[in-house]
Amino acid sequence: MSDRSGFTEYHPRWLRPRMSTYWWLTRWSHFRFILRELSSVFVAWFVVYFLILVHAVSRGPASYQAFLDWSGSAAVLVLNVVGLAFVVFHAVTWFTLAPQAMAVRVGGRRVPGFIVAASNYLAWAVASAGVAWLLLGGWR
Repeated sequence: MSDRSGFTEYHPRWLRPRMSTYWWLTRWSHFRFILRELSSVFVAWFVVYFLILVHAVSRGPASYQAFLDWSGSAAVLVLNVVGLAFVVFHAVTWFTLAPQAMAVRVGGRRVPGFIVAASNYLAWAVASAGVAWLLLGGWR
């Protein structure tokens, strides 16, 4: 049954080609995209790990020592090393995408993308140097 509005009760099925479950393995850019999404899990792991550390420190020396013992286990060490690799990958891919994500304008003109990316890397290097300085006893 149809009326003059163009509506019909029966709609044709759209032609949608079947997509493989492993579509993301066909191109490096797709694989990189999936790895970046997966890296978010490791970013979350480091947040949880840091919260566990803060909780252990707040409960006293015995709890902190138990945390250190747990952190020294092979499984946690491997998880943290793999997590570090993914977090670095996450940061590098974000810094690469930042020029497309942010349109920075100075004096009415858009700042070139390589300057936006370079400023992110510079800030990362300065922050890393600051943390290294603190950890190596530079504040004493």
